[in-house]
Amino acid sequence: MSVKKLTVLLIPSLAFMLLPSTIINPISAAPTDTAMRLMTYNVRYLNSSDPSPHTWAERLPAIVKLIQKENPDIIGTQEAVYQQIQDLDASLPEYNWVGIGREGGSSGEYTAIFYRSDRYELLEYNYFWLSDTPETVGSKNWGNVISRMATWAKFSDRKTNQSFYVINTHFDHVSAEAREKSAALVLEKIKNFDSSLPVVLTGDFNAAPGSPPYQLLTREGAFKDSWKTAAVRINENLGTLNRFKDPTGEGPKRRIDWILTKRNVLADTVKIVNDYENGQFPSDHFPVVADLRIVGR
Repeated sequence: MSVKKLTVLLIPSLAFMLLPSTIINPISAAPTDTAMRLMTYNVRYLNSSDPSPHTWAERLPAIVKLIQKENPDIIGTQEAVYQQIQDLDASLPEYNWVGIGREGGSSGEYTAIFYRSDRYELLEYNYFWLSDTPETVGSKNWGNVISRMATWAKFSDRKTNQSFYVINTHFDHVSAEAREKSAALVLEKIKNFDSSLPVVLTGDFNAAPGSPPYQLLTREGAFKDSWKTAAVRINENLGTLNRFKDPTGEGPKRRIDWILTKRNVLADTVKIVNDYENGQFPSDHFPVVADLRIVGR
């Protein structure tokens, strides 16, 4: 049975606007480095209330176009429901994916991880819910109205045999307590990972840089924010929450979608992808893309 089918059935065990970039001491790549392009993307969930040109049928081609243009190796998506995941899967045959609905099976929003199956071997994957009982499907008890979760996967690069982890998550949009406790839970969960391997964390954190969840996740010894460490930053005057109307993404104080790294991962370039065309935004968030390199062994 394919991984795609397993992830559904198993419960665990656009005009491109390029604004000035900032360049900080570009880094030379070594032949043994493992390079990869990561994207985090909140794909607005399918519903009947979003008017044209922001219905899912209209946005799907724009999202596929954006992804194909950016050509990421791995994508962490948030919020999309099963039909949207299936539509993306059918439109992007070069990718495989892992994920499960937040209520279990195909029910509810996903925090899916798409990856190029020709480039990466999936070694292991699982899920946990952002609650006091993280192994309980659909659990929530930190003041959030809906359940929140995280998906993680362990990959091996077929070219370099470098293994690494990716975690993808979506923190609550209402409860500050839930966001802070979710950050602490992520840090606790990665203690179970192989401590010698790099970890990349993608997500919509519904929190700004400098917020308590951000401080927890980026404190000494935890994760590094690729936006801060990248040699090149593109569109640094933007945020990531456009709400289908704001080309600025509500400005840099609303950079709520992050790509964080742990251990021997360097960020060469990171950008907010502010594609939109004729008043249509592919989603109500701008995606973030980071060119990363795993260095050494």
